[in-house]
Amino acid sequence: MLENLIQAAYFITAVLFILGLKRMSSPATARSGITWAGLAMAIAVGITLLYPGLHNIGLMFFAIAIGAVVAFVSGKKVAMTDMPQMVAIYNGMGGGAAGAIAAVELSKGIETTGLTSLAVLGGLIGAVAFSGSMVAFAKLQRLISERPIKFPMQQRINIAVFAVAVLLGIGVIASDTTTALIMLFFIAALAFGILMTLPIGGADMPVVISLYNALTGMAVGFEGFALGNAAMIVAGTVVGAAGTLLTQLMAKAMNRPLSNVLFGSFGAVVEEEQGEIAGSLKPTEPEDAAIMMGYASKVIIVPGYGMAVAQAQHKVRELMDILDDKGIEVKFAIHPVAGRMPGHMNVLLAEAGVPYDKLFDLDEINPEFPTADVALVIGANDVVNPMAKTNPSSPIFGMPILNVDQAENVLVIKRGKGTGFAGIENELFYKDNTRMLYGDAQSMVNELVQKLKHL
Repeated sequence: MLENLIQAAYFITAVLFILGLKRMSSPATARSGITWAGLAMAIAVGITLLYPGLHNIGLMFFAIAIGAVVAFVSGKKVAMTDMPQMVAIYNGMGGGAAGAIAAVELSKGIETTGLTSLAVLGGLIGAVAFSGSMVAFAKLQRLISERPIKFPMQQRINIAVFAVAVLLGIGVIASDTTTALIMLFFIAALAFGILMTLPIGGADMPVVISLYNALTGMAVGFEGFALGNAAMIVAGTVVGAAGTLLTQLMAKAMNRPLSNVLFGSFGAVVEEEQGEIAGSLKPTEPEDAAIMMGYASKVIIVPGYGMAVAQAQHKVRELMDILDDKGIEVKFAIHPVAGRMPGHMNVLLAEAGVPYDKLFDLDEINPEFPTADVALVIGANDVVNPMAKTNPSSPIFGMPILNVDQAENVLVIKRGKGTGFAGIENELFYKDNTRMLYGDAQSMVNELVQKLKHL
């Protein structure tokens, strides 16, 4: 009877996970989707504690309490601009948990070779997701350089470390497992996760976060099979599938195969000559920019990572409100890989109260740039660089971009004259219809707001 109750609860949990994930696909229903998924997790944890023969219940409750307090406090304190770091570290914790489960089960011994193989596979994937996500977190938090970190013979060393991890995993499966062999296996897996992530630049973090999310789900699913736990199987499979699909979409948005993200050099400082760009940078003053916007009929705002760093989303919302009050049509153009995680710009703008119906993705908004009087770029760089369409030697050539250059006038808010994460100059900034506003995004947008108020 108790076993039937547990399995029924796991079925309900699976349904809630799937419905929650479905609702997370839309900004309008994402909050309720998270609530449903959280409820599913609470049911899964609660019903699991009813399993007969469980030991150390007190330690389990103690661990759950610690995790709940840490999650609640960090969730309250972490700024929306730091969400990519939080997502990265939570992904890592999921992978680490799967790896820890594998380590415990392997040390106890698993009955069949097939289940041992699944535990080893889940442990390998979970360990890689954990250590890789920790490196991604460190890069996003700027504890280490966001630029690719490279050293001689890097790819050969990476392959060698991965091969060692696989061979040790085979050894764990084929022999009577010993603690030393299991430890060496996990050390090699953790090392590979670190080495795999170090050469990936900050510009690729949306893809990396999605990939490790998928790996975490796969690891949990494999461990669920090894343990015979239906909730882990369903939750891991759903998360793994969703993460895999999102990874493919992110890679497609950059027009690059996943192998190029993991083993290419995008994000590195480009040493070779990219050719001289015709034209010159043309600075302007906030007052002139405000006049240009104040007398426009249609303004398209393009947010980027610079907006997130400056925490300028609330000022951008204020700017939108003033333009709306003047009867000016305002739309937001969201590039799929703008920011440091999938949906980063959507999250920030939603937090500032920008209506969902004003946010448009690349395919929807690109045809509208030729009809825009002003395109305002706030801290975006590579995702608006026309060189992606015009220069075959550019590292971003072929990447779909926002067609900002087709607007009648372009205003670019930028902290300085540096390049983006691709390490190349932006052809857009040198166009005849582009004017540069140098400064912190929040203070510069605030100046535009104040000038518009007095028009």
